[in-house]
Amino acid sequence: MSNLTLRRLTETFAIHSLQRESAIPDAVFNAPIFFLAKTYDEISIVLPEHIEIDSEEAELGWQAFEVVGPLDFSLTGIMSNISTVLANEKISIFAISTFDTDYVLVKSDKIAAATNALIKHNYQVI
Repeated sequence: MSNLTLRRLTETFAIHSLQRESAIPDAVFNAPIFFLAKTYDEISIVLPEHIEIDSEEAELGWQAFEVVGPLDFSLTGIMSNISTVLANEKISIFAISTFDTDYVLVKSDKIAAATNALIKHNYQVI
């Protein structure tokens, strides 16, 4: 599994939290990339940091690795393996999965250490 390729995205992301009944700001849908999740308790939005929206709380300074896909649904352990490598280096992650692939976000000040740890464990980082 550790011979997967991860693409480091150039954007710096913000993770926003909104109340469950909040309207999704139009700026989100106009962003070049965004991730949106709604639960019974809240709405989470991840989008490039330079796009400002009103939110209850925002966590700034995240960078992302994209697992180069598309990935087959029968594959197992992708996120587990990546998160274990990073956890062993004391690097926290914010994980996102889509239909085609997975994304792993780490704080900007940890991106170099994360890259080095992944390469050390035979991941290709481009």
